[in-house]
Amino acid sequence: MPGGIFTNLQRHTEGRGSGAVPPELMKTPEQGAAMSVLLATSPLLAGIGGRCFVGCAETPTIDRRGEVPQLHGVARYALDPANAQRLWDYTSRLLEEA
Repeated sequence: MPGGIFTNLQRHTEGRGSGAVPPELMKTPEQGAAMSVLLATSPLLAGIGGRCFVGCAETPTIDRRGEVPQLHGVARYALDPANAQRLWDYTSRLLEEA
């Protein structure tokens, strides 16, 4: 997720100052695309997945909110493969019941 990107979609959501993303954190379409292009093409990241990036840099792993500014960081539990498997299994069961 590249963050708040100022595109024509904002004309339907009150624009730059919509409140969801502070104006100073909004990015141009080019800035928003930069991270996706980097992550998709960089040989430095070949074979690496399950990481969280902000501003073309990997975010730190955190154990509680407030450890790093501006909500950057990924919770340790979110990177746990066992948690991912439990979520996958639970979601699969829910879909089978639907």
